[in-house]
Amino acid sequence: MAGKSFSADHRHTHLILKYAVVSRLILISLILLWRSLLNPYDTSASINPTCLSNSGSNSSSESESTPVRIRMRRLASVIEDSIVWDSVYFVRIAECGYEYEQTYAFLPLLPICISLLSRTAFAPLIPFIGQRAVLGLSGYVLNNFAFVLAAFYLYRLSAIILKDSELALRASILFCFNPASIFYSAIYTESMYALCSIGGMYYLMRGSTNIATLWLALSGFARSNGVLNAGYICFQTMHMSYKAAFVRKHAGVTFLVLLAGALRSLFIISPFIAFQAYGYYNMCVRGTSDEMRPWCKAKLPLLYNYIQSRYWGVGFLKYFQVKQIPNFVLASPILSLALCTIIHYVKLWPEVFVSLGFRASSTTEELSASSIPLGSAGSKSVGFSSEDRSDARQGDSLRRRKPAVKEENYVVQPSEDEESENPGFKPVTIVPFILHLLFMAATAFFVMHVQVSTRFLSASPPLYWFGSYVMASPSLSKRWGYIFWTYCAAYILLGSLLFSNFYPFT
Repeated sequence: MAGKSFSADHRHTHLILKYAVVSRLILISLILLWRSLLNPYDTSASINPTCLSNSGSNSSSESESTPVRIRMRRLASVIEDSIVWDSVYFVRIAECGYEYEQTYAFLPLLPICISLLSRTAFAPLIPFIGQRAVLGLSGYVLNNFAFVLAAFYLYRLSAIILKDSELALRASILFCFNPASIFYSAIYTESMYALCSIGGMYYLMRGSTNIATLWLALSGFARSNGVLNAGYICFQTMHMSYKAAFVRKHAGVTFLVLLAGALRSLFIISPFIAFQAYGYYNMCVRGTSDEMRPWCKAKLPLLYNYIQSRYWGVGFLKYFQVKQIPNFVLASPILSLALCTIIHYVKLWPEVFVSLGFRASSTTEELSASSIPLGSAGSKSVGFSSEDRSDARQGDSLRRRKPAVKEENYVVQPSEDEESENPGFKPVTIVPFILHLLFMAATAFFVMHVQVSTRFLSASPPLYWFGSYVMASPSLSKRWGYIFWTYCAAYILLGSLLFSNFYPFT
């Protein structure tokens, strides 16, 4: 039985990698197609002024003083012209460092990786396509490779959480063709963030907490919302300390658990804090401006918050304007999907969510001794008839499993290896994912530019778990499967068309 399970897992892993690579090839082909058929709305993409300081990692002023004859100008032009929207900032930072105040809105993990790759493996290409094109090519290679790894980790994470390899497979395939796909193949932080955050969650669920902490810290070095991933550590610490204090009644262990959780959480948010300190030092301490910037005088000088408000108009309800209605419509599918996902899981296990996983619902005990797929919990299952559930139980009862262990009337956050023979799904494992999605969706709707929601929420695993469940439900699969794939295909086509030609899209 273990051999069959390993074979199925190996086959699914191969399928996921195949779908991930194929999806990236499709996106890149669409980008090239739309660029060849249409003229870009903004033709300033190839403009690259001289770096303000010669201290930049790859200063363009140096290249001007020692001109390099580019041998493949047409290819170089194709790559440089494809650097649009925020990609311009990331490539510029990789080339010249942080020159302007607004550039500090873009965290350094992606620019650092681009700079390192362009100066090492891709350095021999500079005589052929030039410095900036090599930077752009480095960004494309990094992000598309990171996406493939992110899809792999999503499958592994989903297999641990859902306890159903088929549901995990469908969820990962949905991710490969998600509606924000264009950003995972462009020079944006979506791929790096998805890899670090999903990879961190995977290692956390496996019990490799220190490795998970490192991965989640890197997610906070890629995007500001990566600091929220400290919540997963906090959730685990909360349950472990509860068990140590009230079950084992061991004060020393409780203190050590709390201390370790606090240190790990601090480590996860430290890259973002360090970057804010770096910005403060450059702009406020040794800045050359005659007048000190307003945010420098604040009691808590947060450069990131000031930039988002000052340059992009981000703030609570600031985007609630009549002229922004089209952007709310553009974001409505992903926000609706997030809302349905949250409602679905909360309705399945209300007691678990209200108690933050400390108390099990009446259906949890049944689930802990069964292998019912996520979303088909007893009588509260949505879309499964009693006959379907009976068949599922009979089929799953053939699988080997360890006896369920009841610990009074609460649930403890698990830290188990994916090879565990216990197939029972534990609802508590999904609680932090849903809380994280809820906070992210609320922030996207009330605070951010709402159209960014499509890519902002695209790395949230519960969206794909819910989509996978709905598509597997006999009474919902045909209609909702068609809607899901139509939505993804439409946004992939629309996104690759608009974004690649410098038209606004999320």
